[in-house]
Amino acid sequence: MGKVTQITHPLILHKLALIRDKNTGSKDFRELVEEVAMLMAYEVTRDVQMEEVEVETPICVTKCKMLSGKKMAIVPILRAGLGMVDGMLRIIPAAKVGHIGLYRDEETLQPVEYFCKLPQDIQERDVIVTDPMLATGGSAIDAISLLKKKGAKNIRLMCLVAAPEGVEAIVEVHPDVNIYVALIDEKLDENGYIVPGLGDAGDRLFGTK
Repeated sequence: MGKVTQITHPLILHKLALIRDKNTGSKDFRELVEEVAMLMAYEVTRDVQMEEVEVETPICVTKCKMLSGKKMAIVPILRAGLGMVDGMLRIIPAAKVGHIGLYRDEETLQPVEYFCKLPQDIQERDVIVTDPMLATGGSAIDAISLLKKKGAKNIRLMCLVAAPEGVEAIVEVHPDVNIYVALIDEKLDENGYIVPGLGDAGDRLFGTK
C-alpha cells in the first residue's frame, strides 16, 4: 500500500510561504520551486535500494553504501511540473526525464492528454512524478495510469501543496503510489482551486496568464 508523507522541514515551510505570496515574481517563484523540490528529493528517495561496495580511500580499503544501480526517472506533468525537475536533477543527476502533457478542461475540470514522451526503459525505472499542485487529482491519476500502461511499476508522486480531495482521489485509484507533499491544504473552492494554495503554478512559473 502507498502512503502519504508530509515533508515539513523548516526550510521547506519557509520557502513555501514565499512561494504562496502573490507578490513573488516569476524569477523568484521558479527559483523557490526548484529549491523546495531539491530539498524534498532527500525524503522522496529515502528508501531507494542500496548495495555494499568496496572503496579505496587514501588510507585503506573500506566498505561503503551506494545506490544499487536501480534506474530512476523524473516525469513532470506539463507545464508546472517542469519547475521541479532541475532541483531533482541536482540530487539525482543520472535520472532520465520523461514528459506527460495534460491540461484541465475549464468546464468539466477533467484532464485532457496532449503529449507523452518517456524513457524507453520506463518499466525498469523508479519513477517520480512531479507537479507543484495536487488539486482534484485528475491529472495525476491520468498521468500515473498512463505510466502504468507503459509498464512502470514503482511510482511516487511529489507535490508542493495538495488538497485533501486530491490526496483521497489518488489513494483510492492508485493505492500503491506513495505521495509526498510539503503541506496538505484546507480544501478546494467551487472552481477547483486549492485553498489557500499558491495560484496557478504554471502561470506563475512562466509569467503567463
